[in-house]
Amino acid sequence: MNFDFDAAREVGFLQINELEELRLEAYESSKIYMDQTKKWHDAKIVKKDIGVGDLFLLFNSKVKVFPGKLRSRWSGPFKVMNISPYGAFEIWSDEGGTFKVNGQRVKCYYEGDDKGPIEVLYLGEPLPEEETS
Repeated sequence: MNFDFDAAREVGFLQINELEELRLEAYESSKIYMDQTKKWHDAKIVKKDIGVGDLFLLFNSKVKVFPGKLRSRWSGPFKVMNISPYGAFEIWSDEGGTFKVNGQRVKCYYEGDDKGPIEVLYLGEPLPEEETS
């Protein structure tokens, strides 16, 4: 047994100081990690150019619970009636009137053939015209 209280007190102070240094190192490491994660996340954010009167599609998160093989998770198109400063959209639909949604659940809706012709790749049996030639 060590009954030298001065030596025990010194050892206790040293251990407390080491513990404080470890805590500060962990805090700095955590801060660096959070800064890097924020920088990566901010780089992945895509700016949406949706204005009042534009058409867009709304992501339906409930479809994930009951997935259908060919069922789309996007519904719409809806029309933007108002945009709040923090990214919420007030939208209008024929069935439900106006309601608000989070701006992260929307994407632009493009009508018509803006992207050009669509290529069709046939993977089944040969067509009848190809068999006769």
